[in-house]
Amino acid sequence: MNSRSDSSTVFEFERDFEQSLRCVPMSVRMKLDLSGVKISLKQWNRLSAQDRQQLLQSACASPDERARFARQVQQMVEARTAQSAGALPVDPSPPWEIEGEVPTQIIDRQRSLGLAPLSLAQWQGLSAVRRFALLKLSRPGHDNENFVPALREFGLL
Repeated sequence: MNSRSDSSTVFEFERDFEQSLRCVPMSVRMKLDLSGVKISLKQWNRLSAQDRQQLLQSACASPDERARFARQVQQMVEARTAQSAGALPVDPSPPWEIEGEVPTQIIDRQRSLGLAPLSLAQWQGLSAVRRFALLKLSRPGHDNENFVPALREFGLL
């Protein structure tokens, strides 16, 4: 998988649920954060397989694409659940887009596992969605069992 073009894919560490997309893939989670939409796992699981695949493949880079993605998610959730998707504040400068320093949260998680922290060059060599995944998988207070598999997959171990 090309690290620069993986915004519409399922990572290897997510493969156990790839066929059904029963969990929200990291690439879709990032699109949700970028577009300011929050959906529950229950709502996600009520979407059709075609809906989920469509969201996985949807573009979400430009402001117009993000607005279109948000409308698309809202329409799908309402059609399948008779509920509304929630709203999230959109961070104008999300940490995964900041390439100038490795987030402390990731360094702390690696140290807690006895691993050497990422170098700045390694961080900068990752695509935004891979940086997003590492941030989500290193959150304090979560199990994050896929953190080490993600590091392996991204060639960081």
